Amino acid sequence: MVVPKPIKTNVKPSSQPGAKPSQRGRAAGVFAALRNMAISYEMKPGERLNELELATRFGVSRTPIREALTRLASEGLLVESTRGYVRKPLDVQEMADLYEARMAIERECLRLAFERATERQLQDISEFLADSMATPATASSETLVELDEGFHLRIADMARNAELKRILVSLNERLRFIRWIDMENVGRESTQQEHSDIVEALVKRDPARAQAILAQHISSRRERIVASITQGLARIYL
Repeated sequence: MVVPKPIKTNVKPSSQPGAKPSQRGRAAGVFAALRNMAISYEMKPGERLNELELATRFGVSRTPIREALTRLASEGLLVESTRGYVRKPLDVQEMADLYEARMAIERECLRLAFERATERQLQDISEFLADSMATPATASSETLVELDEGFHLRIADMARNAELKRILVSLNERLRFIRWIDMENVGRESTQQEHSDIVEALVKRDPARAQAILAQHISSRRERIVASITQGLARIYL
């Protein structure tokens, strides 16, 4: 069970439409914090989430806690049981499905990027890649995954389709914990080279090569799901 840690606050939040801006902001902060707890598996799989303890921890009423848990369930991070909300377990098939969905979304983003990317965007992603190469291989897996997501989201920006990007952001969040584990086992140079090859293909207007590299980039991660989940469970319960 999540152990509450009191947080002092003078604001009693609510996410109701009629709430004051400060209350809505506080409720949004609570939701973001709970979401991060779910993504990082600070909420252990199958662990019942006690609304009262969470309300005490964040110094709020139970209403914004309940609303946040409901939203997290709708996003696929929690499940509702007879005991209340619990963190969804790590599941091999679900992770495989998420990687498959990510592959489909990213390939479509890349296809559209060849049609819609501006010269400025191509320059931006090239500069981002150059800057990220300065990050040492010894950086935390969280940092490396953040850089990887940043690269792929720039391709989504080139596609100029807000819905595709929204779906990709959601997929990234649900895969993030497994990707943190996986990143520890993936060579930094290999990832950077794949990114560099994709950018080169974009600049040279070679969609077939870019798609092939992207497919290999994602499918190789998908093939390591079982090992990553095994490592992830060990990490959660250490």
